[in-house]
Amino acid sequence: MDWLIDHLAVVMFFALIFIMFLGYPVAFLLGAIGVAFGFLGMAFDVFNLNQFANLLPRIWGQAAQNPVLVAVPMFVFMGTMLEKSGVAEDLLHILQLMLARIPGGLAIAVTLLGTIMAATTGIVGASVIMLTLIALPVMLSKGYNKSLAVGTIASAGTLGILIPPSIMLVILGDLIGLPVGTLFTGAIAPGLLMSALYVVYIVVVCSFMPSLAPAVRGAVGASEERLNGPMVLKGFVPPAFLITLVLGSIFAGWATPTEASGIGSLGAIFLAYANKRLSMKVLKDVMASSALTNSMVFFIIFGATLFSYVFRALGGDDVVIDILKSLGIDTGWEMLIFVMIIVFIMGFFFDWIEICLIVVPIFAPIMGKMDFGGFIQGKEVILTWFTILLSVNMQTAFLTPPFGFALFYMKGTVPPSVTMMDIYKGITPFVLVQLLALSLCMIFPDIVLFLPRHFGFIE
Repeated sequence: MDWLIDHLAVVMFFALIFIMFLGYPVAFLLGAIGVAFGFLGMAFDVFNLNQFANLLPRIWGQAAQNPVLVAVPMFVFMGTMLEKSGVAEDLLHILQLMLARIPGGLAIAVTLLGTIMAATTGIVGASVIMLTLIALPVMLSKGYNKSLAVGTIASAGTLGILIPPSIMLVILGDLIGLPVGTLFTGAIAPGLLMSALYVVYIVVVCSFMPSLAPAVRGAVGASEERLNGPMVLKGFVPPAFLITLVLGSIFAGWATPTEASGIGSLGAIFLAYANKRLSMKVLKDVMASSALTNSMVFFIIFGATLFSYVFRALGGDDVVIDILKSLGIDTGWEMLIFVMIIVFIMGFFFDWIEICLIVVPIFAPIMGKMDFGGFIQGKEVILTWFTILLSVNMQTAFLTPPFGFALFYMKGTVPPSVTMMDIYKGITPFVLVQLLALSLCMIFPDIVLFLPRHFGFIE
């Protein structure tokens, strides 16, 4: 009984993981587990009923009164509006013309399109579905290998979770207590590195095995069409200008992320209007999607606040530290590698939101106190680096079976000729590329920290 009292937080942690596997909604489960173990702690005299009173100001201050979270529905609004405005079709058309003579040119065009759309949407589900609908029929009709085609589309679609404006970075910044602008600048180089490694892989594999990606002459539906100025002016310049406006205003200090998300939403409306895709029906659909996403985020934050508060009140931080020391994990590098392995394994079974809410409250406070032997110093610097590494790692959660959400999005969109085995085979090399990018960001922290330091977000 004494062991149970001393390790009540550990039991709480494993109870959360076990019940998650039963399929209960994580937003409600977090709060329910927190309340249940709070009362259990009262029964063992290690928790006080009055401590529940501290939850209301925490929830109010961290979520209901938090202006940064206002950016979430507006970034969702911007991405959904751009999806319906025809911007993606025009971009793929132009990129395919540019890269027609390069090995795997169409796959590279899809990767670049995914990178560009990631910087305008930040929504993985929308990006994967959109890229599948637009690019997969073209790639299959041009004789591309099915596994290469679906792997390229799935990996490019998941870039939206890392490249700003990323909803995941907004939520992580709120959970860890870091400015969103700092995380946005820190994520740019890793996101572009990931995209560049995708392109390198595609070029190499298509050069050695040309049958995977037959050369494509010309563009979609127009084999002899050539790139021209008006086409670039209409299809490439507007989204590029919108990206510059949204991210540039944040990095230059002209606007907060919340203000920039409003600018992006307005810009997306103008682009939809310019492409003659704006209507009351589209506007209502986009607003409904934004409201639903926002409500989900707030419910999760409420539950996460309750869970993490009770977990710490029951001595969870001390128990975790003791367990890690008993395993011989006591240096910063050992802790970092341990957490990265845990997060990667969890990605096979959980969504990124669930991983965030399980890992961050437990390990972020510990990581902020770790010593990396002078290699990297300062709590804010360490947490910025750690948060971006988490984001790069959690991108794999969208691709790893059996619960990779990008795989489900794609399977629901692809034709019957593309099997789940084709999808699994296609994503495997891209997951390895993601792990390579993660390793590079760990070995060379300046990949993450250079831009935040350059723009003065950290010292």
